[in-house]
This record gives sequence, structure tokens and C-alpha cells, in this order.
Amino acid sequence: MSGGPFDPSRDGARMRFEGAMSYGDYLGIDDMLSLQQPLSDAHDEMLFIIQHQTSELWMKLAIHELQAARTALKAGEMAAMFKMLARVSRIFEQLNNAWDVLRTMTPADYTRFREALGQSSGFQSYQYRMIEFLLGNRNANMLRPHEHVPQVHAWLAAELDRPSFYDEVAVYLFGKLDLGDPPPPDLTAPHAAKPEIQAAWAEVYSDVDRHWTLYELAEKLMDLEDYFRRWRFNHVTTVERVIGFKRGTGGTSGVQYLRRMLEVELFPELWNVRGDL
Repeated sequence: MSGGPFDPSRDGARMRFEGAMSYGDYLGIDDMLSLQQPLSDAHDEMLFIIQHQTSELWMKLAIHELQAARTALKAGEMAAMFKMLARVSRIFEQLNNAWDVLRTMTPADYTRFREALGQSSGFQSYQYRMIEFLLGNRNANMLRPHEHVPQVHAWLAAELDRPSFYDEVAVYLFGKLDLGDPPPPDLTAPHAAKPEIQAAWAEVYSDVDRHWTLYELAEKLMDLEDYFRRWRFNHVTTVERVIGFKRGTGGTSGVQYLRRMLEVELFPELWNVRGDL
């Protein structure tokens, strides 16, 4: 063995980056790491900030994938769409795992910096709202917290002017089964279970071999909502563990509000049809 420390340049690694793009340059690491600015001297505020900033990054990717999946679905590019949906499910698995880190923060830890949050709240996350809008859980009232940022309000409002991803799934489903057009969606209200759509899914599940692509689509949607519901449940559990039943910083009822959200089903016909099989 030769003496001295290993020199990566001997293996071809570039060691000087004057005038060349480095890892930090490409990813904007300096800018990204400058965004963590605690407003208190509490040790755990850094955890709280990083938890939520990284969640927003994962949600940005989820939106990117869901928008592309809707485009692929409308173009009939099913293999590409399935890959995108599988990726979104894994994104929510990653978001679920992040709650385990935040739960290391105790009520006493959180109390030390909670006042510094003012009225800011995850309830106001416009990317989370976009994910809900894309998947079909729509409520025009949820535009109001974003009226003070016109470009965000316009972005969300534009999504409410077009069919959701699940609306497009219904169009594809009915087309493949030669059922004509599905019931018209309400673009500004949460998707409600429709017997016609449930009956169409029942036809798919009654002959899986014949309708394999539709069956695979249904199960990909179930995977996605399964992970999404777990994320909501972990959110409730974490909030209850850290603040109990106090009101949220954004004015909601806190745990009670989050528990109501657990009752929301994105693809209700797919859950209901299981009782018909």
C-alpha cells in the first residue's frame, strides 16, 4: 500500500472549479442553505423550518408529476403516466417518513418558538392546495388565503377552471368502456361519488384480464390515495402529540380540523366499489 491520504484527482476527479460548474453551483446550494432563518433562539425552530421547507420541495415535485400525468393520460401515454403516479406515491411515502423526525420535538420545545410563527400555518400552503385541486378535492373558498399574492391566486384559480386529474380519468374510463361521456364534473367543489362512475369501475374489476390497463390505473390511484391518507393521519397524530387540542396558529381548530380532513376521499368510487365485488 502506498502511504499518504487518497487523492481523488489520481482517479480522474476534478478538484478545481474556477470557471466550471460545481455541484453547489448547479443546485444553488448557497441560496438554498441561506433560507433557514429562525426567528427565535429556540434550538428546535431549525428542525421546524427544514421540515416544512423540504416538504414544500417534495410537493413541488408531486405537482410537476401530477400535471405531467394528466397530460400523458389525455394523450393515451399510459406507461409514462403509470410511472409518474408511482413516483407521486413514493413522494408521499417520503413525506410520511418526515413526520418521524418532527415528532422528536416535544410540546416544551415547540412552545419556545410558537409565538414567532405569528398566524402562519401549513393550512396556507398553496402547493398543498394545488395538489388537492389537481386530484379533485376542490373548494373555491380555499382561494381566499392567497388573495394577497396575485400570481398564486391566479395559479390556483386557473386549476379550478379545468378538469382535475380524476375528472380526466373518468373520461378515459368511460371512453375505454364505450359508455359515452361521464357525468359532468363540478370544477369548484370536491368530487362526490357518482353511481355511474362506480358502476364503470365495477365492470373493470369484474373482468380484470379484459380491462387490465384500467385495472392497473385503478390500483395506481388507490396506492396514491393510500399514501396521501397516511400522510394526513400522520399530520393529525403529530399535531396532537405536540400541541394537543389547542387552536392552530392559522386560526383553525387544529386537531379537530385535521380530523375532518381524514374523512375526505379523493376517489370515492374506487373505495366504494370494493363493497360491490
